[in-house]
Amino acid sequence: MTMSDTETEDLPEEGGWDLDDDEDGGDEDGVDGEEPGNETDAARSGEDAEGGRRRRGRREEPYEPSDARAKKALDFVSSVVAKMGMDCRVRLRRPTEGNAPDEINLEITGRDSGRIIGKKGQVLQALQFLVHRVVNRPGLERRHILVDAEGYRNRRDLSLASMARRLGKQAVDEGKIITFEPMNPRDRRVVHLALAKFEGVITRSDGEGDQRRVQIIPVRRPSAAEG
Repeated sequence: MTMSDTETEDLPEEGGWDLDDDEDGGDEDGVDGEEPGNETDAARSGEDAEGGRRRRGRREEPYEPSDARAKKALDFVSSVVAKMGMDCRVRLRRPTEGNAPDEINLEITGRDSGRIIGKKGQVLQALQFLVHRVVNRPGLERRHILVDAEGYRNRRDLSLASMARRLGKQAVDEGKIITFEPMNPRDRRVVHLALAKFEGVITRSDGEGDQRRVQIIPVRRPSAAEG
């Protein structure tokens, strides 16, 4: 069974850029057919999204760049946004809970933030790709950089994780494999994590390159009579 386009209508749009968490084009699913060790459950994305909405209701404490590379990332994205003529502000935020303490987390806010996200998230993805290239130069230890706008990524992760759990239940109820449409590495990772502890299914990525898809596979549990 293949997930139809109608299953994705409740998702904030994001395009087919294969650059989210690995700007060199590698695959970071990390959980094909098995549980991902001590990874944070994707359900936490929902908590982060809710937290982001609550934080927008009050003024956050300023967070200054912790080192030269964080400042370089902030200055670069701020410069690009300004040259694009966007009425936006770029600021550094504290690393996301559960992620590496040296994560560089940039948030874009302002009147033109929707244009920064772009159709299907492509402008936001392009910005993240560029700042990765600028900050992670050859010979330097790789730093994870997240560029978001008005909590867009967290909201989308929450919607995708919710849909994955709904389809996981469908796979169990119907006893059929459900295959998603092709996804980028970030989205596949969200699905894997959302279902890592979901009773009765495993997830696996199948395919190559832009056609790589996540499969939700029901697993028959042995009955008591079978031992």
